[in-house]
Amino acid sequence: MSNAVPATRRLSTLDRWLPLWIGLAMAGGILLGRFVPGLSELLTHLEVGGISIPIALGLLIMMYPVLAKVRYDKVAAVTGDKKLLVSSLVLNWIAGPALMFALAWVFLPDLPEYRTGLIIVGLARCIAMVVIWNDLACGDREAAAVLVAINSVFQVIAFSILGWFYLTVLPGWLGLDSQGLDVSVWQIALNVLIFLGVPLVAGFASRLIGERRKGRAWYEGSFLPKIGPWALYGLLFTIVLLFALQGEQVTSRPLDVVRIAVPLLVYFAVMWFAGLITGKTLGLGYARSSTLAFTAAGNNFELAIAVAIGTFGATSGQALAGVVGPLIEVPVLVGLVYVSLWAARAWFHTDPYAIPEPALERSR
Repeated sequence: MSNAVPATRRLSTLDRWLPLWIGLAMAGGILLGRFVPGLSELLTHLEVGGISIPIALGLLIMMYPVLAKVRYDKVAAVTGDKKLLVSSLVLNWIAGPALMFALAWVFLPDLPEYRTGLIIVGLARCIAMVVIWNDLACGDREAAAVLVAINSVFQVIAFSILGWFYLTVLPGWLGLDSQGLDVSVWQIALNVLIFLGVPLVAGFASRLIGERRKGRAWYEGSFLPKIGPWALYGLLFTIVLLFALQGEQVTSRPLDVVRIAVPLLVYFAVMWFAGLITGKTLGLGYARSSTLAFTAAGNNFELAIAVAIGTFGATSGQALAGVVGPLIEVPVLVGLVYVSLWAARAWFHTDPYAIPEPALERSR
């Protein structure tokens, strides 16, 4: 076994300028949706089972390279980390929905449609884009894969139940207005299957076949560097499509967007810091604490938008609240990537870019 001095990863030009590319993608998408006649209608019609085919394609391209990097032989070690798993479940399925419910009522007591839309966003735990933020922040890839898989299972089981509780039961107990949520388990399961199942199977198959045929050295030293940039290409493509699809709604109601944005900003910041502090308190180390933070803060915007549109209509206030979700989440979590990298040095006293050995570690 080699005792090589820890190496340091170098950020590519694409990574270093990521906030700029994302800002341009958001602006470009909004302009396309606003000024290209018929584009949003065309994208709306390209759906199967309530899932946008172009957006699904972008998410699959985005997630595949990251999941192909996961060392699946290390997943068993993650599942044995009870502190990580329990804290993730508590943050995602107890703290997150409860916090969003409270913020929605505090900031939007007079706007029931937007309030309901925010609560739906809080119920849709992240199973897709979080793998990108985690990877950029040098989080634990194997832990992210496990936590995302757990979230997907709970999403199928708990989404409808929690929707009923937070939109009907709890408001009734508190003497507040209530709204129902009619969403099928199949719709949620299909969302999970498309956005997690397909890239997860593809990533696992790539590593299994690649390592068996040419070895880990070739797979991590040659194959992964070639497919790696496609994760960010897929991310930018998805952002353009999302904002092109809803650009007119966003630009036509700017004051409403601001009111929806405020509780979202508070939510993402509180959930992220709660995750990072919880991880540090439990002694999980930087990589897993960062993963815990991003999986707690991220949300499945595609599911939230699909549910809001399917239940309340494409032009509803609930749908607009769902659309504003990624409008705020994307730049905020990109910013938190940089905060996370700073926290690695300031709080955890570690170099986030340091890796045990070069990319060919333990390949022999």
